[in-house]
Amino acid sequence: MTATQSTGALSTKADKSWSTLNWDPIKASVFRFQVRIAKVEREGRKGKVKALQRLLTTSFYGKCLAVKRVTSSAGAKTPGIDNVTWNTDLQKMQTVKSLKRKGYKAQPLRRIYISKKSGKGQRPLSIPTLKCRAMQALPLFAIELIVEKRADPNAYGFRIKGSTHDAIEQCLNALGRAKSATFVLEGDIQDCFGQINHDWLLANISMDKQILRKFLKAGFMENGHLNPTTKGTPQGSVISPALTVLTLAGLENKLSPTSDYQRKAKKINIVSFADDFIVTAASAELLQNEVMSKLAEFLKTVGLELSTEKTKITPIGKGFDFLGFTIRKYKNGKVLTKPSKTNIKRFLKEIKIFIRKGAALPTDRLIHALNEKIMGWTIYYRIVSSKVFTQIDHELFQALKRWALKTHSRKGIKWIIKHYWKSHKGDNWRFYCLIKDKEGKKQTLFLKRAIDTKIRRHIKIVAKSNPFDPFYKDYFAKRELEKQRRRKLSYDTELTGLKIIQPYEGLSRVP
Repeated sequence: MTATQSTGALSTKADKSWSTLNWDPIKASVFRFQVRIAKVEREGRKGKVKALQRLLTTSFYGKCLAVKRVTSSAGAKTPGIDNVTWNTDLQKMQTVKSLKRKGYKAQPLRRIYISKKSGKGQRPLSIPTLKCRAMQALPLFAIELIVEKRADPNAYGFRIKGSTHDAIEQCLNALGRAKSATFVLEGDIQDCFGQINHDWLLANISMDKQILRKFLKAGFMENGHLNPTTKGTPQGSVISPALTVLTLAGLENKLSPTSDYQRKAKKINIVSFADDFIVTAASAELLQNEVMSKLAEFLKTVGLELSTEKTKITPIGKGFDFLGFTIRKYKNGKVLTKPSKTNIKRFLKEIKIFIRKGAALPTDRLIHALNEKIMGWTIYYRIVSSKVFTQIDHELFQALKRWALKTHSRKGIKWIIKHYWKSHKGDNWRFYCLIKDKEGKKQTLFLKRAIDTKIRRHIKIVAKSNPFDPFYKDYFAKRELEKQRRRKLSYDTELTGLKIIQPYEGLSRVP
C-alpha cells in the first residue's frame, strides 16, 4: 500500500459545508494517521516520517480539525492584528480551503500584557491571527506524537494525557518513603518561552523548517511598531507548548545517575510541568555542586538559564510549593500535600470580591456563580486534606453573612437567618434560596459547601505510556472508563440532596 492510498478519508474532497461535517470519523482518521507516523518514528525512518507529516498537513480532514481546534478554544473570540474572528460556518470552511503552505506568510503577532499571579510585573502574550493559529495547529497534529515519544517520562506539562495531579503524585512517589530524598531543588527557568534559541529549534524540531521559520520570525506589533523576534517561541501561540516540551526533552536523562547504585545513593529524581520543575537529592551539597551545574549546561545549549531569584534548595521537612500545592514531610515521616497558602488567599480574595461586587445580584444567580467557583477550586484540590475545605466554608459563611446584613440593613438578624439559611442533612447553616422551575413548582437551591467535595487520591498515569502506541490502547481505554466512573461517583456522593440546577433555563426566583 502506498502512502497516498493510506490516507483514506484524509484526502476527501473539500465539497462539504461546515455544518454537515461528522467530527467523530474526522478525529478518528487523523488519529489513525498520527499512530502510523508514530510507528515509523519509532522505527527511525526519518524520510518516511516527513512524507507522512506532509500528507497529514495537506489533508482535508487535517485542515478541518485544525480550524475546529482554533474555533473551539477559549481564545477563539480574541482576534490578532487583523481584528478578524470566525463567526459563521462559511468563514470556517473558506479558511479550510485557504490553508496552504505555498504562498503562506505569517502575520505579526498582537502583543498584550497580563498581570502575573504573584502580582509583581506583567507577563507578555503574543496573539497570532486566527489563520496563523490554524496554520500552527496543522503541524501540531504532525508533531504531537513526536512530543509524546521524546518527552521525559516525568514531564507532565502540555502532554495529551498528562496533568498537574500526575506531577504531584510523582512528587509523593519520590519523597514519600522513609529513605527518600531529603532535599529539593525548586527550579524555575528565566523567561522560558521567550528565550529559546531559534537555531536550535530549526535544527532539532521534526517539522517543515520553512513553516517553522515563518512562525518564529513573524515579529510582534506593539504601539504601532513592528518588533522582530530573534529568539523564543511566543506565549499565546498554538504550537509553542509542544516546542517547549521538545526543547526540554532530555533533561531527566541528563540529571539521572547512570548506575542503579548511584541512583539509590544520590536519590536524584526530576518532576516537571512545562518550565516548572523540582529535582530531589540526598543532600543539599549534591544539588548545589552537581545538579545545578548539569542543569546550567543543558539549558545553555537551548538558549535558556535558571532564574536565580526563584531557584532555591529546600529541605523537605520545611516544605515547598509546586503547581499550587505545598508538599512537606512531617516528623512522623508522612508526606502531605495541601493547597498552597498563596492559592488559598487568592481564592478567598476572589470569592469575597465577587460577593461584595455582586450585592445587587439575585440570590439564585449569586449561588449559581459561587457553586461554579467552589466546585472548580475544590475539584482541583480534591487530592489533599479536607481541613482546608472547612476553612473555605467558614470564610465563605462570614462573607455571606456580611453580604446579607448589608443587603437587608433594616431587617433584624432573625429575619436574615430565616430568609437565607436553613437546616439540611445535619448542617444548620446551609445558604439557600427558593426558585421556580418551568412548571412553576418551587425548588430549593442550596449553596455547595467545599467540604461536600470528597477527597480522592489521584491515580497517576504510567510514566512511559504513549497514547499513539497501540501497546497502550487498552490501558488508556480502561483509564478513561475509570475516570468516567469516578466522575459519576463524585456527582452522586457530592450532590445528593443538593438542588444544583443549570442556571437561566426556565428558572425564576421566588420572592
